[in-house]
Amino acid sequence: MDTAILARVEDFCIREGLLQPGAPQHLAAAVSGGADSMALLLLLRQLQPRFGYMLSACHVNHGLRGQSADRDEAFVRAECARLSVPLRVFHAAELASPPAHAGEDWARRLRYTAFAQLQGQGIDAIATAHTANDQAETLLLRLARGTGLHGAGGIRPRRGCYLRPLLCLSRAETETVCRAAGQPWVTDETNDTDAYARNRLRRAALPALQSTNEAAVENLAHFCEKAAQADAYFAQKAEALLM
Repeated sequence: MDTAILARVEDFCIREGLLQPGAPQHLAAAVSGGADSMALLLLLRQLQPRFGYMLSACHVNHGLRGQSADRDEAFVRAECARLSVPLRVFHAAELASPPAHAGEDWARRLRYTAFAQLQGQGIDAIATAHTANDQAETLLLRLARGTGLHGAGGIRPRRGCYLRPLLCLSRAETETVCRAAGQPWVTDETNDTDAYARNRLRRAALPALQSTNEAAVENLAHFCEKAAQADAYFAQKAEALLM
């Protein structure tokens, strides 16, 4: 395990109030089998003695990718068993029937339907594997479509029971975590298509920005942090004026 990366994630979790020592809770990691989510699982296992939470994992098989989806499920089952992490698997059929043209938005709603079920089954918080790259992509998408200060704040580190401990890491760093631990991962083949706007940003816009400045992803993510802080400040002041 890269101790520097582990320390950064620990500091981020404490600074953002995601995890608190001595505050027992049951935490579920959302694990797709990709490098980001496998790194999330590894890091949360390492931080478990420090914070004292119970740790389990959950996986949603959306049923949209046929044998590839079943392969990912089998991989996650095998790795969670190897790591001795209890796993809850959800299938689309038990959650919601897919519409005629089910895509990323439907898959995302399905995942959060599964997460809502977990909350009713004793899970206190759910950790997702969003990284600084996801943050940068979200910012660019929102700016392109039109947004204000609140939207420019991007993905918040915490939203209700949802925690994002890896927002302080880049996608390259999650792969570093996996490689250092000898942890394999699976790759979603739909990431290689330009059918989705986020994929086009990931494959073209971000590399173009990084060719101008290698720290482009980190700088975009830091901008989101500052925008979120400003948004929270203005909201607090507006509320005080209305009281």
